Amino acid sequence: MTALAQLLPSRRDFAGDDLIFTLNGRAQKRAAEGASVINATIGALYDDTGKLVVLDTVMAQWQQLTSAEIAPYAPIGGDQTYLLNLVQRHWPSLTSIGVGVATPGGSGALALTLKNLLERGNTVLTAAPYWGPYSTLAAEVGMTLATVPYPSIDTGIDIGAWEMACRNLLAAQGRLLVWLNDPCHNPTGRSFSKADRAALVELLRAVSSQGPVTLILDLAYLDYARDPQQVREALDDYAAFGAEGQVLVGACLSLSKAYTLYGARAGALVFPWTKDAALHGALITSCRGTWSNCPRGPMSVLNRISKDAALQASLEHEHAQWRTLLAKRAAALDAALRAKGLSGCAYDGGFFVTLDGGADPFVTCETMQAHDVFVIPLPEGLRVGICAMREGDAERFAEAYAASL
Repeated sequence: MTALAQLLPSRRDFAGDDLIFTLNGRAQKRAAEGASVINATIGALYDDTGKLVVLDTVMAQWQQLTSAEIAPYAPIGGDQTYLLNLVQRHWPSLTSIGVGVATPGGSGALALTLKNLLERGNTVLTAAPYWGPYSTLAAEVGMTLATVPYPSIDTGIDIGAWEMACRNLLAAQGRLLVWLNDPCHNPTGRSFSKADRAALVELLRAVSSQGPVTLILDLAYLDYARDPQQVREALDDYAAFGAEGQVLVGACLSLSKAYTLYGARAGALVFPWTKDAALHGALITSCRGTWSNCPRGPMSVLNRISKDAALQASLEHEHAQWRTLLAKRAAALDAALRAKGLSGCAYDGGFFVTLDGGADPFVTCETMQAHDVFVIPLPEGLRVGICAMREGDAERFAEAYAASL
């Protein structure tokens, strides 16, 4: 095992925060020493000058907030206007939040699903590769994470693997919780095709006869999709499935990426297609027992923008600018890789792509560092943060990657 691998207690949790911080620290140290560094470990959006992107429309409203929009305690479950506005950002035709509470970002929403939909010792199911903190969230409450392969570019979803995992978990624990980061998956940068989505929905519908099934959509990167219409179609499909009521469908929503308010910790866990009072009461209790309530400031910013069509248009213009830049970065990297005779990088949206890691992603990662190119190793490959790369970095990145395989 390499020295880098020893940073982690388990190779399953390749993308643990300690590893990411360590690799980012190494990249920053080399940059401070004057090296020309490509730091693709970063998980926030940067422009081509290396500056953190902050959406002007959002910050202008933040700076105009009054004391009354910031200082008072927010309700334990969150401001109801905020929750409805956040739901309607994703499903404009809905007139009710159903059941929902404000959370500190999407991670707070994910944590609530574990505490309220599973029991200690249970397992949550997701697709691999996955966002590293999924493992942390599960372990922190005495649970584990099971995985099935993310759909293949060539063959699509492995529905047999999904069915086996779902039925095994239902048999073992009497209930099933699925975390699905779709569309704009972190870290692959891809989305389920319509056929993949239909197959998964049909499977969850079928296995629900075996016990309660909950599908939680982790929606973080939708504003940076290459094709917003594909996102609209996916959200509408999931809404139709949720409205059936056979499977409980909820969503983890966040302003971290959508509003570039990473530090404000604003999000929500919502179940728009149920009115279950017991579920609502349980979520409120969990909020009180963990963070009590969330910051009012970011809720107020969302409320301001949601009632002003001109501000919404301005925000959409900014999102279009940055999703175009991300798509160009992905396309440049894809072309540079193919020019080296390597597989390219499929991309539908978000901040990342995942590349083949070779025989040992840790070794490939370490070898790339000798070229001052920094990435995150995963069991399934290498996570590349195009969110912090320049389009002009693609050729040099491809050279270092090809030399390291």
